[in-house]
Amino acid sequence: MSDLSARAGAPHGTGVPAAPAGTTPLTHVLLTRFNLPSKGHESIVRAKENWLRDRVSLFERYCLPTVLGQSEQSFTWIVYLDPQSPGWLMDWVRGHEAQRHFHPVLREEVPRRVLLADIQAITGSDGRGDLLTTNLDNDDGLARDFIARLQSAPTAGDPTAVYLGDGLIISGERLYRRTDPHNAFCSVRESWRDPVTCWSEWHNRLPELMPAVVLRGAPGWLQVVHGANVSNRVRGRRTPPAPYRPAFPRLLDEVADPGRADLLREAAQVPLRQFRELARAGVKAAVVRLLGKDGLDRAKHRWASVGGRHA
Repeated sequence: MSDLSARAGAPHGTGVPAAPAGTTPLTHVLLTRFNLPSKGHESIVRAKENWLRDRVSLFERYCLPTVLGQSEQSFTWIVYLDPQSPGWLMDWVRGHEAQRHFHPVLREEVPRRVLLADIQAITGSDGRGDLLTTNLDNDDGLARDFIARLQSAPTAGDPTAVYLGDGLIISGERLYRRTDPHNAFCSVRESWRDPVTCWSEWHNRLPELMPAVVLRGAPGWLQVVHGANVSNRVRGRRTPPAPYRPAFPRLLDEVADPGRADLLREAAQVPLRQFRELARAGVKAAVVRLLGKDGLDRAKHRWASVGGRHA
């Protein structure tokens, strides 16, 4: 582990949170890949000029404040970064480290054994109780009660994948409510006996490996559609922002209320978006069946390298 991560603190402390009598101790860790070296089509997007500066801006606008503002603070946040990051980015990381916002760790890759070693070293866990790991992309946001809802979720086995199935998507001044039962804000709760973590498989394929629990209700997460997105697209139905502002403080201030004409246009566009999503999902599934996950990434890489839109 780098010296950078070894010195890090966290606004919510480290180690296993104290558990009430009669309950299982829980170590909860948020995991974020900030700019890990990546292969395939994502590397083309991330190598573009200003990608990192734009990502820092999105992180500070959406991701960081929603993590620091969680109603339940018994968790640890680990952020992985490329050891070859430019000096200005490392200075930025050290500034947040000094404020104890997250634990930065420098890695070229994070295989399972390394991830588990990092988690144990940073949290100080003695292996008792459960481990809950949650993926958080660096340009996404969380509802204020996201952590609390995850930690109180029922389990269906050891391990169990856990999702908050409802969320929001913001694109410019427009807001959409979306139901995505196996979304990128995936979590895995399990014992410490032989943990696999939420990074053991693509977020939408974790239910193929283990039982899954999908919590429905108020939106628990926010995805941002912007020019540097690798995967996010406008999905869901247009919605006014007012009901969701308390759960996402200041993040929806610039969102406009849709008028009647907006909603009528939206109603006409939804079926087309749904058709496109089904077609895209079908092509993706076919490529994975034929070529595997690596083959899918090679196909995306080839498409991105000739100037196509990233999927």
